[in-house]
This record gives sequence, C-alpha cells and structure tokens, in this order.
Amino acid sequence: MQAIHAAPALPFVPATTTRDSGRSVMQHLERAAIFQDYKDAFEATTGLPLALRATGTFNSPLHDSKRVNPFCQLMAGKNKTCASCLLVQQQAEEQARDGAKTFQCFAGLSEAAVPVRVGEQVLGHLQTGQILLQAPSPAGFKAIARQISAETPAKEVESIKKAYFGTRVLTKSQFESIVRLLAVFSAHLSSISNQVMVQESTAESPVVTKARAYIQEHYTGEISVGEVARAVNMSTFYFCKVFKSGTGLTFTDYLARLRVESVKQQMLNPHIRVSEAAFAAGFQSLSQFNRVFRRVAGESPSDYRDRVVGTTPHHEHGSRAA
Repeated sequence: MQAIHAAPALPFVPATTTRDSGRSVMQHLERAAIFQDYKDAFEATTGLPLALRATGTFNSPLHDSKRVNPFCQLMAGKNKTCASCLLVQQQAEEQARDGAKTFQCFAGLSEAAVPVRVGEQVLGHLQTGQILLQAPSPAGFKAIARQISAETPAKEVESIKKAYFGTRVLTKSQFESIVRLLAVFSAHLSSISNQVMVQESTAESPVVTKARAYIQEHYTGEISVGEVARAVNMSTFYFCKVFKSGTGLTFTDYLARLRVESVKQQMLNPHIRVSEAAFAAGFQSLSQFNRVFRRVAGESPSDYRDRVVGTTPHHEHGSRAA
C-alpha cells in the first residue's frame, strides 16, 4: 500500500485556547466584513437584532443593536429586571453549548443562542430574538408591572406598556426557521474562527515557530519530543514548558491533533480508506488512532466521513471506527 503523505490543508488550532484568545477571535469576527454583511442582511430581512457574543460575557448584546426591541431597551435600565436579564444570559450560555437553544426572559420574550465553536471549544454565540411567541396580553403586562419600581413615573410606565404591546410576535415555526438560518451561518463562522485563531498565534516566539515548522515537516513519521527539542537547541524539559506556553498544548497533544487534521483532509477523498489515511498521517496503530480521533473530533472517523462526505466506502461499513 502506498502511503499518502498529505499536509493538512485545514488550519490546525488547539481546542484548549484560552478564554482571552477566544474573546479576541470573537472581536475579530465581529469586525469582519462577512459578519457585518450577514448581520445587515439578517436584520433587514427579519427585522430582528443580531449579535455575536463571546463566551463569559453575560450582558445582553442585543441592546447595542439598531434593531433592539424598545421594550427591552426601556427595561434594561431597571435594576431588578437587569439582574433577571443577566441570569437569563448566563443560563443561555450554559445550555446552548451543544446546539441552538431558545429561552425566555421574565417578561415572556424569547431569544435564541447558537454556539460558534472551534473543535470542542465554544468561543461564543450568535444571538437574536426579543420577540413574543404569543400575542401580548394585559395579564402579561401585569406580571411585568410588578417588576417595575413604584417610584417609576407614570409616563415612563406607560411608555414601557406601549413598547410591550408593540413587541414583534412570531409563530414558533417562524422563529425556529430563523434560528436554523443562524445555525448554518454559525458553521461558516466556525471555519473562519479557525483561520483567525491561526493568525492570532503568529506573534509566537521564534522557538515555537521553528518547532511547529519542524513538526509539520516530520509529523507523518516517528517523531519524539526529544528530537524536536534538539532541532531547536533546547533541553527537552525546557522545550516542553516553552512549547506548552506558546501553543496551549503539550507536544503529544499538538502532534495528535495535527495528525487528525491530516486524516480529516484525506477522508474528503471517498476512495481513501480511513486506515490508510491514519497510517499515512503517522499513527502507529488503529486503536490509538480511533481513540485520539474521537477525543479530538468528538465522533468516530467513520461518522465524521459520513457526515462530511456523505458516503463511506463499502469495505469500511463493517466497522464504525476504522
């Protein structure tokens, strides 16, 4: 069997990127032309606000949108309701890790959060909503009024009431369709996040840059941490510390993930067997490969190929591994 030594075309990114790095990537994405164009088109078409929120920021990002619901904008300044809103945002982040989630605030308005991820790491969420799934009612506003301070001027209460009854109403199926659009866009943003995170790491130390280049050149064969340390003129112990600090990964984990990316690229060709791709990428056994691939990709190699390519060669259907 002739090995196929293909370098990964997909950018390699550590799954254990720090939270600060994740926020930096979200800031880059938020300024990116593709997000701004999509946001403008989304808001113009749906009339709803759209925001990109980094993980760990629990304020409601929709309040900064030009399409913010006036009711939400008025209520945001109330201490009691502001605290309730922050709690909802925290719950949304915790629940919307594996997929899109719709949630309601104390006033009965619905929002949706769709995760943007790189590998196993959730970097942030696309968020939209501030709508009602049923018509506003006097009973609904009565519950809201209890959250408003008695010292609030009557004129302001009337403005809040008017804004509540002017809230956009959508059917459940309409809102679900909008959320599905966000899920598609989220998948595209995730691939862009991968590229942005690679660009973010370009300021790494010369030692780490040289080590990554050496690993890239030799990862398909047997390669050890000691070999790489010698290539950059460092002791193994010190190299391990510098490499982990620069990449966020141990040498072993970095190498494993690089090899997995190579296999994923090769599996785009439906005529290449998974086992062939695994050995060509430098894995020494199928059991090791299957274990590492599932840990890195979150699914088995065959499931990945079925999902991405849509077909698994006939001779591989007997096993859901390799």
